Amino acid sequence: MNTPQLLYALALQAVPNIGDITAKKLIRHCGSPEAVFKESKASLLKIEGIGTHSIKNIYQSTHLKTAEKELIFMEKNSIQGLYFEDANYPFRLKHCIDGPIVLFQKGTIDWEKRPIISVVGTRKITTYGLSQCEKIIETLAVFNPIIVSGFAYGTDISAHKSALKHHLQTVGCMAQGLQHTYPKSHLKYRNLIENQGGFVTDFWSTAVMDPSNFLKRNRLIAGLSEATIVIESAEKGGSLATATMAFGYNREVFALPGRITDSQSQGCHNLIKTKNAHLVSTPADIPYILNWSLETQKKVVQKKLFVELDSDEKIIYNYLKKESTSSLDVLAIACDMPTSKAAYLLLNLELKGVCRPLPGKEFELV
Repeated sequence: MNTPQLLYALALQAVPNIGDITAKKLIRHCGSPEAVFKESKASLLKIEGIGTHSIKNIYQSTHLKTAEKELIFMEKNSIQGLYFEDANYPFRLKHCIDGPIVLFQKGTIDWEKRPIISVVGTRKITTYGLSQCEKIIETLAVFNPIIVSGFAYGTDISAHKSALKHHLQTVGCMAQGLQHTYPKSHLKYRNLIENQGGFVTDFWSTAVMDPSNFLKRNRLIAGLSEATIVIESAEKGGSLATATMAFGYNREVFALPGRITDSQSQGCHNLIKTKNAHLVSTPADIPYILNWSLETQKKVVQKKLFVELDSDEKIIYNYLKKESTSSLDVLAIACDMPTSKAAYLLLNLELKGVCRPLPGKEFELV
């Protein structure tokens, strides 16, 4: 449900030269986003750090019309706007100085009283990185955390898929408006994630993906969670920027070590060497350092012993149970369904932890 101040907060976002830090100064001085537009220029200029350049465009009537258009789009597309002073705004992000005054959200996310962990790393994730990412999330699953990442190639999508597999909420932070999907090859994961978490961004519907957006997106990944885990990173990379932001927000940072000759571990080694991250020698290090207690979680966490399958998934499950292993093409013919449909169902079964891919494009039950 959109709050009364959301329209004016969006209008404030639409004003050129006013970023989130400046907007918060104005709101806290005037009392609300609506009050900012009714305050005199002379009064606004008395605020520390506010100059003529910041507010010269604030009284143009077009900003409210632009905000109304965006709000209509949000309502038509089931996008929720979270105003930073509302109770449903993510608690930890609220305490970041540059957190967005409006966070756009789509899906079924429940931020309330949940441990939140961000998992980041290289797009060129190695087999070692994949296995360690899976082990870490499997270990943390008993604490029922929300797994946050950037929905990108490599580490990000691996973290999201592992969270889905272990029945955890997972949240993708986007670098564009929520009606767009980037990369397009990850479109097949959209509904799965929205049904078991969702997506957030502070970019309007008019914003398309641009590499320059990633740094702004990364502050959401760092700010939403109590800790950021870097799985793998080269000496330079976006995940290191996220780790630096998390460290700056006074959050815990963890880094997974690799061999000293591994190029995709150099960034992690530097984080550990400079004491900007805890070394992860075993996944159990993470809840230990964060002082997570099972006593506070076990009342709300129950391991799903039986996975619910729909009728088509049961057909594939029963076939694999009978044949042990099968290729996609053979399975599709045997189950009398198009290859594309069989591939989609196999993906669902993989994310539910029921089957897994094998070398040679074969599949088997777990």
